[in-house]
Amino acid sequence: MDMGAESGMDGGTDAVLAAVGPRLRALRLARDITLSALADATGISVSTLSRLESGQRRPNLELLLPLAKAYHVPLDELVGAPATGDPRVHLRPITARGMTIIPLTRKPGGIQAYKHILPAGPLDQPNPQVHEGYEWLYVLNGKLRMVLGSQDLVLGAGEAAEFDTRVPHWFGRADGKPVEFLSLFGTQGERMHVRSRPS
Repeated sequence: MDMGAESGMDGGTDAVLAAVGPRLRALRLARDITLSALADATGISVSTLSRLESGQRRPNLELLLPLAKAYHVPLDELVGAPATGDPRVHLRPITARGMTIIPLTRKPGGIQAYKHILPAGPLDQPNPQVHEGYEWLYVLNGKLRMVLGSQDLVLGAGEAAEFDTRVPHWFGRADGKPVEFLSLFGTQGERMHVRSRPS
């Protein structure tokens, strides 16, 4: 086999596999499933699932098949491989529980970015979850209700929040109208670095 062709193919495969972690996390969040519940459903350890989502563990069929079955999605949707072109351009959204989550990053590990879209609809009852990591939210449009520990907040367009995800948290529509927001998430507790001009 021509080594140049093989290395080009590996680069494409690596790009597709690097996108799996963010998609797995987005799927789990969209379905409101904890890592421990997913571990029970798939037989895959919590630590392996966490490493898969953060890109520290390379996905393989032995891991992806039970996850596809647990999420009730075809394997190709789980992997999110585009039919043609640059895989960074073809970001495939995940829809569950009436929410659409679009992974915006493809790189394994580090901070992952997502766009969340909640269409107009009835108000949901909060169901706070906890997991490892640190998250930053920024509301683009609408009003986002956020329950964080004992706090019950409403964030409007242009407002942001950051929090340790080991604190019980939940978010949904504040008034039944559509909401769009961005989230940046670090599985290892990475925080955002904000730079501003000196006063």
